[in-house]
Amino acid sequence: MPVEIDIEHVAKLARVALTEEERLQLTAQLGQILEHAAKVGEVATDAVSPTSSAIPRSNVMRTDELEPSLPVEEALSNAPEREGDRFKVPRVAEIE
Repeated sequence: MPVEIDIEHVAKLARVALTEEERLQLTAQLGQILEHAAKVGEVATDAVSPTSSAIPRSNVMRTDELEPSLPVEEALSNAPEREGDRFKVPRVAEIE
């Protein structure tokens, strides 16, 4: 079923100026998009429960448990530069 589109109104809402060629092209493209969207409405969805995902999901976050951290020497073992027990990085802000 063809869908009528007021491309002038659409262009006004989008605040764009269209040439005649662009109007014809966009009218055809928007028509196709709206026809495809209309077909989605024809799908029988009465037996389908509303959902936000096609795949059932559950919370994948783990519980927050306190664990020992890396020893300082192991954490800094691949650091290009270090200063004591810290990473040494280039200054990113000027101090006045």
